[in-house]
Amino acid sequence: MSPSRSKPLKHISYISLLLSTTTGLVQCLQLQSTNEGRLPAMGFNSWNCFNEFIDEKKFLTAAQQLVDLGLKDLGYTYVNIDDGWSDKQAWRDPVTRRIVVDSKKFPNGISGLAEEVHGMGLKLGIYSDRGTKTCASYPGSMDYEEIDAKTFADWGVDYLKYDNCFFPEEEEDKYPWAPEWWNTTHDGNKVTAPEGYDFSTSRSAERYRIMRDALAKQDRIIQFGMCNWGHAHVERWGNETAQSWRIWGDILPQWTSHKDFIAWGVMPILNHALFHLSQTDFWGHADMDMLEVGNGLTEAEDRSHFALWAILKSPLLIGTPLDKISPQTLAVFKNEELIAFNQDAVHGGPAKPYKWGINPDWTWNQTHPAEYYSGNSTRGLHVFMLNTLDTTAVKTAVFSEIPGLDPKKRYRVHEMWGGKDIGDYDREFSIKVESHDIAALRFNEVSEEGIKVQGSGHYARKAPDEL
Repeated sequence: MSPSRSKPLKHISYISLLLSTTTGLVQCLQLQSTNEGRLPAMGFNSWNCFNEFIDEKKFLTAAQQLVDLGLKDLGYTYVNIDDGWSDKQAWRDPVTRRIVVDSKKFPNGISGLAEEVHGMGLKLGIYSDRGTKTCASYPGSMDYEEIDAKTFADWGVDYLKYDNCFFPEEEEDKYPWAPEWWNTTHDGNKVTAPEGYDFSTSRSAERYRIMRDALAKQDRIIQFGMCNWGHAHVERWGNETAQSWRIWGDILPQWTSHKDFIAWGVMPILNHALFHLSQTDFWGHADMDMLEVGNGLTEAEDRSHFALWAILKSPLLIGTPLDKISPQTLAVFKNEELIAFNQDAVHGGPAKPYKWGINPDWTWNQTHPAEYYSGNSTRGLHVFMLNTLDTTAVKTAVFSEIPGLDPKKRYRVHEMWGGKDIGDYDREFSIKVESHDIAALRFNEVSEEGIKVQGSGHYARKAPDEL
């Protein structure tokens, strides 16, 4: 999936923290040798479309569809099993203490499924939890980390999503913290951490490191995706622990709003992510959760959701049944230019807001987060302009406002959804953007020698009409 590594690791802090333990060193060297985790993971995950109601056939179907639909060729290589794969009654083998696979759902076991998935040139992911049970009440990995890591490796697993449910009271953090408390008054019964407290010493961080170290001891590379919902300020220690870390609660196929402060729409998750962009680069990615594209959002919202996850360098894990996918939804997943930005081999950092738009810069707003973004890729400078309003709006990219663009120069504007050049422009470029849609643009300098391919860049959405 990942292009070959072309420059040294950028996360010096990540390296130094990993080198602090022997297992950390082993993990770091393993990852470098294979490039696993250098770029955001891409593939399929079962939860958003099937919940715990899964079986072998659904994963073989998903794997075959990744191949047949051309998604594998674009980098979608992981086929990830989420919660629900084990046997709730048998639990663990009484002798080996290994988790028992539900033989009705997986008659050939996880190893048999892995063999078939690998035979298609794809990789297999699995799910567990740092608690005694998973979120759907199947066996968790607490106190069995070494056994489970060895089991997953023996089965041929390539990726582990590691959740955060059902841990006993003694495993609670001394100073609990959740991102939902940002800019709000949190539960008065919780003890607030003293100023300067190091959340990497929290029990949450310690528990996730136990599994990290267990995985590092295996003779198989298993990419580690933490899913602790942003708790315990994971953004401060995620890079030393995993290749990706969830920054917020679960996603819903909604534009805004939330459900019981547990599951959230696209805009609230985006809003939070904008305050934690500096942690994402090569080898470590803030995970905005699995994609809900194709699960009930409008076509415009699907485009924005996918584009924003792609340009912020979140993992891109499809969560809709691929054998029932519409041409419109498939076209979103197959946008080669947005994938190229997400998977850029030279520029590891995400696009960043250069202004908020509706609100003053750095305003916390779960309905109208930042609308204007820019970021570099090997193809140019990209500008993305999001419309959070409920009506069509004209969005203008003012060259003097955009980092990397020179207002004295002329630029050719390329529209990334249609894959076409729009024209050459001075000083600014305007475009109509439908409600909840996003303009995805690339800017390349025009000179007497021609078009400058490499250089500064920005993204935006929807453009066929030139104003």
